[in-house]
Amino acid sequence: MTTYLTTIGLILILMLGWLVVQRVYRLFARRHPELGPFRSEHGGCGCCGNGNCGDGACDSTHHKH
Repeated sequence: MTTYLTTIGLILILMLGWLVVQRVYRLFARRHPELGPFRSEHGGCGCCGNGNCGDGACDSTHHKH
């Protein structure tokens, strides 16, 4: 039973840690726009999820946060 609870706790900690990493990355991307647009975890620049890749949708004025 202890192993089961430890495993659940570790998975929860890992998931929460990943959320913290994503938040820090978004804040960093927002503070440093000269490094390019925020890249979503689905790939692309954050604008490509709606099918606008390749037509200038990933300009610095259109990136998502």
